[in-house]
This record gives sequence, C-alpha cells and structure tokens, in this order.
Amino acid sequence: MHRLQEVLFEFHRVGNAVRVSAIDPVTGTEVTIQGPANAGETTLRRTAVTKLRYVLSKSAQQN
Repeated sequence: MHRLQEVLFEFHRVGNAVRVSAIDPVTGTEVTIQGPANAGETTLRRTAVTKLRYVLSKSAQQN
C-alpha cells in the first residue's frame, strides 16, 4: 500500500459549509468532503485524510 508522505489541501467556503479537497501528489488521487464551517480546520483535514486513505486502500485492493 502507498504511504501518504504529503497531502495537499484546498478549502472553499460555500455558505455555512466548507468543501475540502485532499490530494495525494504522488498518485494524483483527490477526494472531497463537505462539513460545517464551524467544525474547525483540524477536524476537516482529519476527515479528508481519512477518506483519502480509504480511497487509496480500495484502489490498492483492486490492483
């Protein structure tokens, strides 16, 4: 399995919500989550990284 060494983040506020994209620069895999704007950046980052790890592990299982 690919080990995450670096994750790039993009934050976009949309009304009362924030869309967060997490990108693995090695594989180019990108995931997006949406959460409340008052959730805090740390929580949103953690959630996005969890989803990114999940998607990368699913991809590794298929190969």
